[in-house]
Amino acid sequence: MTEHVDRSEPEAVAVPASAAVTPADAADAARLVAFGLQPKLQPARDQEYADLLRRHREDPAFARLADAVAAGLGLIVLEVSPRAGMAVTAAEDSVFAVRMGDYARRASADGSDRFLHGLAHLCVAAMSFPRPEDLADDGYIGRVSVNGVDAFVRQACHRLEQRAQEQGENTDPATDAPGLEAAWRIWARRSSTGATKDARRLAGSTTGIVGKAVAFLTDSGFLQRTGDDNGGTYRTTARYQLQVRDMAGSAAMAELLELGVVPVTDGTPTLLPAEESDDLELVADAGLPFHS
Repeated sequence: MTEHVDRSEPEAVAVPASAAVTPADAADAARLVAFGLQPKLQPARDQEYADLLRRHREDPAFARLADAVAAGLGLIVLEVSPRAGMAVTAAEDSVFAVRMGDYARRASADGSDRFLHGLAHLCVAAMSFPRPEDLADDGYIGRVSVNGVDAFVRQACHRLEQRAQEQGENTDPATDAPGLEAAWRIWARRSSTGATKDARRLAGSTTGIVGKAVAFLTDSGFLQRTGDDNGGTYRTTARYQLQVRDMAGSAAMAELLELGVVPVTDGTPTLLPAEESDDLELVADAGLPFHS
C-alpha cells in the first residue's frame, strides 16, 4: 500500500491554480502585442505599456502567453525591453506583412520602380549600420540623409560600372533584367531630383524614391527625422536596429557591403573600392523591411 502511494505521488501533482491562464491574462498579453504594433509608442511615455513590459520580464508564464499571441498573429518577437518595447516583425505569411510590390505600387504608378524602391530601403539600412559592430552595439545610433543615400547609390553604380568594364562585361543590360545590379543601372539613368515649376523633387526621381523610403520608415517607428538639411536628415531607432539585425544575413546586404562601405556618422556617403570577388545573384525584390 505504501509503495503504491509513493509511485503515484508524482503523477498526482496538480498544476497550481495560480498558473492557470485567465481571460484577464490573455487580455493583458494581447494588449502588450497591440502596444508592440504601435512602433512610435515609447514605453517611457506610457505607464501601462511599461508595466506590461515589466510583467513580461518578471513573469515567465505571462511572457510565454504574450509570445504565443504574437506568434498566432504571424509576428516574430525580436526583443522585449524598455528601450525597444515589444519589437515585432511580420512573418511572410502574416496579415501584417508589407510586400515590396504593394509598397512600390502605392508609392509610384510605374511598376518597374519596384527595383528602385527596394534598393533605396537596402541602402538606407546599409548606411545606417555600415559595420557589424554597429549592429551589435545597442547604444549605436545611425544617421542618414536623403541626398546622402542617393549619392551613395550613385557611387555604388559607378563602382559596379568600373568593375564590369574591367571584366569586359555588358555594361548596358536590359532594364528589366533581374538582380540588384540591374536596379543600380536603372538608378544611374534616373534623374536625381527631376524638375517642377515650384522646385519640388519629383516622386519618380531618385531622391523622391529615397524620400518615400525614409518617410515610410519614420511612420513605422524605424527612423526619426532630425532636420531638413540634405533633403532631410534622420536618426535610427532601437526598433530599426533590431529589424536590420534580423535581415543582415540577406544576400542583397552582403552584396552591397562587399562594395566597401565604411563608417558614416552624419549621413554622408563614403565608398571604398572593394576587393575583387565573384558577383552574387540577387533577387529583384531585395529590400528592407519587406518580403519578396
